[in-house]
Amino acid sequence: MTVTLEQPARVLLVTAEDRELPVPTTLRYTSDDPLAVHLDFPADISLSGSMVTWTFARELLDEGLRKPAGTGDVHIWPCGRTRTVVELHSPHGMALLRFDTAALRRFLVRTFAVVGSGSEPVGRAVDRGLTALFDGV
Repeated sequence: MTVTLEQPARVLLVTAEDRELPVPTTLRYTSDDPLAVHLDFPADISLSGSMVTWTFARELLDEGLRKPAGTGDVHIWPCGRTRTVVELHSPHGMALLRFDTAALRRFLVRTFAVVGSGSEPVGRAVDRGLTALFDGV
């Protein structure tokens, strides 16, 4: 049985002028993809006019709540005691997002209740990743 968790999150987008703009975001986790977490952004705030989803390792989120973590397109680090920063890089630019740390922790605790850390069925996740990577090749 597939379990999907969704949690709306209060997120602030930090602009180049150091202004903070609220951005509607949903944190999502599914037991079908147990190694990943997803950040869903609605179509009305994207450049393309389509819903945008960022997917990255659940372990990265867990580590980033305690210390700076990440390489490549996603970086996460604590920002004081109550906020966590998620930095997203794409070919179109970079977004700096501030999350409430307690909300991210609540979300992670809920995901670990569905599939415990270290008990993820890796075989299916690897198969799905390889299929996505090589689909159509």
